[in-house]
Amino acid sequence: MKLGDRLRELRQQHEQTLVQVAQSVNLSVSYLSDLERSRTQPSLDTLDRLAAHYHLALADLMQNVDSWGSPSDEGLPEGLQELLKEGSIDEATARDLSRIELRGQRPRGKLEWYGLYSHLKSVLRPYSGESATPKTDG
Repeated sequence: MKLGDRLRELRQQHEQTLVQVAQSVNLSVSYLSDLERSRTQPSLDTLDRLAAHYHLALADLMQNVDSWGSPSDEGLPEGLQELLKEGSIDEATARDLSRIELRGQRPRGKLEWYGLYSHLKSVLRPYSGESATPKTDG
């Protein structure tokens, strides 16, 4: 995933406009727009300010962007965090799912992430050695 895509995803996940983020981090709207469109590269200071704005560690801000650091669960999209916390998926699955984009879009919310997970699991089941139908005693 490109950095610009990650920044746009975080902004949309927090339901904020470019104007709101720009005011919060003291940057221009046009500069943030250029960052989201991958037209320019931010300084480390800018990345740090954006991470602080979203209440993330820098490694979490950079999650899935060119193999940056070792992120925590806080950097996962909100719906995946929920599924992970409730035990519906494991950490490796959450990390794998977080890399998926479909036509430049990613699932929003817990139900869409779980739907994607369920679908992929059913498609991949024949290749994983799992039975397509549950075993019964008798």
